[in-house]
Amino acid sequence: MTHEPTQQRPLLVIVGPTAGGKTALSVALAKELGGACISADSMQIYQGMDIGTATPTVQEQGGVDHHLLSFVSPQIPFSVDDWLKHAGKAINEVRAKGQWPIVVGGTNLYVQALLFGMADGPPPQPALRAELSTWTPEALHQRLQELDPNAARRIHVNDRRRTIRAIEIASATGEPGSDQQHEWSGQCRDDAVVIGLHWATEAVNRRINARVKWMMDAGLLDEVRQLHEKGLLGEQAAEAVGYKQLIEHLEGRCTLEEAIEQIKIKSRRLGKQQRTWLRRFQAIPLIRWLDANENKTQVLVKETLAYIHSLGIFSE
Repeated sequence: MTHEPTQQRPLLVIVGPTAGGKTALSVALAKELGGACISADSMQIYQGMDIGTATPTVQEQGGVDHHLLSFVSPQIPFSVDDWLKHAGKAINEVRAKGQWPIVVGGTNLYVQALLFGMADGPPPQPALRAELSTWTPEALHQRLQELDPNAARRIHVNDRRRTIRAIEIASATGEPGSDQQHEWSGQCRDDAVVIGLHWATEAVNRRINARVKWMMDAGLLDEVRQLHEKGLLGEQAAEAVGYKQLIEHLEGRCTLEEAIEQIKIKSRRLGKQQRTWLRRFQAIPLIRWLDANENKTQVLVKETLAYIHSLGIFSE
């Protein structure tokens, strides 16, 4: 069932916690609206990292066009700016085909950048990066705490790439990078409609634990082993939850049971970080929060379509 809009199809963005049902909702909406899905996940971009990133399978994609999945070598670093360029191109291509662009948020920083733009930052400083690359994660995080306490609270101690970049920004500008972010109110792009999925913490944590079990049963250990043995995981890709922990197991630093438990813990922690991000999205003008706890996908589809209709986007 395809609806004809009165003007250029808006950008439909779906956000919510990990394991929160965003993929199923996006595919169902794409079928209803005549749309295509655009991934906003910083790890689903990588080739061969399918199980651990929950990249939708061909069956899960349900015949719907998907963009920005599995198109970058995991040896290559990939930035927010890189994603924005590819996402902008994909959105234009989808609209040119008369389809609805449906962005499926997994990495909320990507969604923020897409909706609000990116604050200009200083260029990379090779000498500083080279020096910082020799520091321990703890030393880096301590330095970030001194320069930008807000960023230190937001960035995990083991996220070396983002920690180094935050230190770099603060060192170059003399002020915390977190103070240089855009003000949100009134600056959201005016062609975006956002659907946020709300989950109770306990409910989504159960889903996260179940997903980790599914991933292990589906062959995540073999996926990580093959990528690791071939040297295909670059520094950025190797930090992905699930991959980092299983690499530690494969290198003899922990048992498989310990690695699996750490994957669950890190995934739940990621979910908590995402909920913090999602609270910031309250400032988005056209956003509707849906209760995903008890509602099935088709119920959420109906609620989403009703909200879009209420905005007068469709013609009668």
